[in-house]
Amino acid sequence: MTVLTPARAPLTGPVIQPHLDVVGPPVPGTAEILTPEALDFVADLHTVFGTRRTLLLRERQLRRDRIANGADPGFLPLTAGIRADRSWRVAGPGPGLEDRRVEITGPCDRKTTVNALNSGARVWLADLEDATSPTWENVVGAQHRLFDAIRGDADFTSPEGKEYRVGEQTPTIVFRPRGWHLAEKHVEHVDRAGQRYGASASLVDAGLYLFHNAHALIDSGRGPYLYLPKIESHLEARLWDDVFRFTEAYLGLRHGTIRATVLIETITAAFEMEEILYELRDHCAGLNAGRWDYIFSIVKTFRSRGRRWVLPDRSRVTMTVPFMQAYADLLVATCHRRGAQAIGGMSAFVPNRRDPEANERAFAQVRADKQREAGQGFDGTWVAHPDLVPVAREVFDATLGDRPDQRDVQRPDVTPDAAALLDVASAGGTEPGAVTDAGLRTNLSVAVRYLEAWLRGTGAVAIDGLMEDAATAEISRSQVWQWVHHGVVTDAGTTITAEHVRSVLADVLAGLPRTADDRFDDAAALVEEVALGDDFPTFLTVPAYAQHLVVRR
Repeated sequence: MTVLTPARAPLTGPVIQPHLDVVGPPVPGTAEILTPEALDFVADLHTVFGTRRTLLLRERQLRRDRIANGADPGFLPLTAGIRADRSWRVAGPGPGLEDRRVEITGPCDRKTTVNALNSGARVWLADLEDATSPTWENVVGAQHRLFDAIRGDADFTSPEGKEYRVGEQTPTIVFRPRGWHLAEKHVEHVDRAGQRYGASASLVDAGLYLFHNAHALIDSGRGPYLYLPKIESHLEARLWDDVFRFTEAYLGLRHGTIRATVLIETITAAFEMEEILYELRDHCAGLNAGRWDYIFSIVKTFRSRGRRWVLPDRSRVTMTVPFMQAYADLLVATCHRRGAQAIGGMSAFVPNRRDPEANERAFAQVRADKQREAGQGFDGTWVAHPDLVPVAREVFDATLGDRPDQRDVQRPDVTPDAAALLDVASAGGTEPGAVTDAGLRTNLSVAVRYLEAWLRGTGAVAIDGLMEDAATAEISRSQVWQWVHHGVVTDAGTTITAEHVRSVLADVLAGLPRTADDRFDDAAALVEEVALGDDFPTFLTVPAYAQHLVVRR
């Protein structure tokens, strides 16, 4: 029997080839970085992986809703087999990553680039994420400076006439792109239907870096290495692994050439460390204990779940608090069981060369922090200032000696314990006086001063002897939100209400030194929006970026 089917109407209109459209203005480095070939590659990344990214971000929100409604995160039953199988291992460090005892972090402006390369650290985390304000000029400029630095051309002379020259011994570069949740609004992806979408900042950052530099890094005896931020599940790690496989095939690289270190900086990722390692195993060097974002994740995730989830003043949430120690111990044990490196987090203290006493206090605090990490079994650690490299190196030299790491330290004393990871009350947030008037003022002052600098294009700022970045600003504003919504009473008997916060915020603003072109008013308005609004923006930089940093041609 003949089946008749209706004739299809012929396709009309032009056939659109998916592509990227740069809608940001020309900035220094545009011609060198945003080449047609590089943009074609990043467009292909969006075509292949863009939908999966969107679906995974949707799953993030669904999981947040489940947890907010009372479902605690935990170790996944469906992946128990991966955790039980003791046979598999990760690829481990690539050439130039074998010894990571001290890593320096920072943005990629000209001065910081040279200082990081001359710091004496074994690794430079070249950061386009929390330590960078994502102005279009900063985003393209960072790629341009890394392009030059990788080819030995980072020297420059400042407008004041000071020469910055890179020495012969330089650290291995590990590049940190922005997280899956962020968009790059100066670039649009145009799909086959002609629909336009803000590009994925992750794919733009990683794609441009790998396209331009993978072969040059390999030729230098090192390799294309990344730090992966803000991951919340092993499925997000799987997406990165597939991006790496695609990139290696596209660029003609041997499988496994790209190596990644994953920042465990969310509570949900803490329950999936082994699965994250497993998904990235052919491309994985290790995990990092991203302590500041981890604290932010705790507040954000459980902010509305009741008083027992309230954290005390930020200064009291140290790595010796039981739930933070459980997280760090589990990370070391998990990494070493799978042949991965465990890298410690950043102590926020920074030295002050003009104040010898403050300098010594900072050195002592950093030294104690690094001694704790080395004792836990970490293979290396982070610092945020070149003057702290010798302090951290001394500690890890004493522990490691001639060994590149201590992956042989297996930590059989550590067993996965969901209750320990979720024991937020162990920080003492419900104790009388755990939240202070000074703590509230500090949070508001730090958030305003940091955001003001961020709006002017600076993403890492020394404030009151501490290095503040987007993660620490997130802790500050999220704690204020939590304290207000639970009516927390301070040590002085003050109930923290929205009205009281606005009063303290106005007082903080009134006490700041002002100039005609400062951004303090904009910063204060943003702090009020993200700390007092009924809705809780998942990241304060999302509305801040959309409102203030996007510039179109």
